[in-house]
Amino acid sequence: MRIAQNMGSIEIGHIHFSPQAQRTVVATEAIYLMLKWIFSAGYRRCEWKCNALNDASRAAALRLGFSFEGVFRQAAVVKGRNRDTAWFSMLDNEWDKLQAAFESWLAPGNFSPGGRQLRRLSELTAECLVTGFHNERGEVVLCVPDAQVPVGTKLL
Repeated sequence: MRIAQNMGSIEIGHIHFSPQAQRTVVATEAIYLMLKWIFSAGYRRCEWKCNALNDASRAAALRLGFSFEGVFRQAAVVKGRNRDTAWFSMLDNEWDKLQAAFESWLAPGNFSPGGRQLRRLSELTAECLVTGFHNERGEVVLCVPDAQVPVGTKLL
């Protein structure tokens, strides 16, 4: 994992939960607590990278509030094959809204007496996701995973 403390950037990854913990409140709260520590420690950027073919990891990143930044093509060779790497990030100036989304989702009132969520975390974090950016010429560039429009298409 890449940690560039002098740049205020840290990467999280190789996250593995036991089958009993996968897709549970405990797993989400563990990620929340890690992110809370990261931003309280002064990091400006948290990165999530995964194999571009790993749909579960990509979906998890978006659900947790990481914004898709793009794919580094042929970023690595794994088991003799080219591997594309999908990059996601969360920034310190986004954390207040994302923290509120996590806390709202984790609140006891968000769960039925049987323990089922009433609102999905992805519903709460969706408004925080960055879907584009301004390039050096001031043009808006689209940055959306699985969009029908190719990444890098300029919006008017």
